[in-house]
Amino acid sequence: MTADPLAEHRPHLLAVGYRLTGSRADAEDAVQDAWLRWDRLGDEGRAAVRDVRAWLATTVSRLCLDRVRSAPARRERYVGPWLPEPLVTTGPDDVFDAVAARQDVRMAALLVLEHLTPDQRVAFVLHDGAGVGFDDVAEVLGCTTTTARQHASRARRSVAAATAAGRLPDPVPAPEQRRVLDAFLAALAAGDVPAPVAVLHPDAELRTDGGGIVKAARRVVRGADRIARLLVALAQETGPELLAAVRPVTVNGEVGMLLPAPDQVGPPMVGVLTVADGRAVGVHVVMTPEKLRA
Repeated sequence: MTADPLAEHRPHLLAVGYRLTGSRADAEDAVQDAWLRWDRLGDEGRAAVRDVRAWLATTVSRLCLDRVRSAPARRERYVGPWLPEPLVTTGPDDVFDAVAARQDVRMAALLVLEHLTPDQRVAFVLHDGAGVGFDDVAEVLGCTTTTARQHASRARRSVAAATAAGRLPDPVPAPEQRRVLDAFLAALAAGDVPAPVAVLHPDAELRTDGGGIVKAARRVVRGADRIARLLVALAQETGPELLAAVRPVTVNGEVGMLLPAPDQVGPPMVGVLTVADGRAVGVHVVMTPEKLRA
């Protein structure tokens, strides 16, 4: 057993907490609290743990459970579309870079998790994502093992349905993502609606998360033409300087962008495209300041 198992398993545990809550800060808090509980076990208690990785993952899940179960009510009160706190790759010293490299933390994947019930989400993330047995999942959820299996099975069916409907497309290689992003930005700079329409999937969706704090669309905008008209109007309103200052970055493991705040004072906004069949099927822009501090 390693002297400090948290160091070994930290990226895995952060991924569990982040997939459950969509919050980097909540994931970090849960992992820190899990370490404190591990430390309080003492030498004898730690020696009795058969699977340290599973013990830590279930502990993180328990710590996140209240927040997961309260999420539906909080989402109902949330102003406008909700997006998870973005993971912007900053370099090898950021442990979240290892988390962001996972395919299951892509924006599209996290939005699919939002459609699960809280117990389905916990069962799916713990069992299918973290490899925790159903007996332990049941203990976290306070249900029978059979019920825990049912929660995971229903979650699996929901994820499969989202994949079949195109809401969770297969990952696309980074060069293809970058090609679509460059074409998207060039189309917006052109200033006419047909250009971005050609880059967007006909059933594309735009989500702008302003949280009621900054100006953003209050609903999901659906359809290439509607999205193009809105974004072209915004680009014309802000002027070419904003598009010229866009910087490509990696967001949740995919090619994204940093956009200057409209007032040039707040933190930069974070955008990321979900790409399928050579076009953008999802445009996600996080604008809420508290989600951008990291």
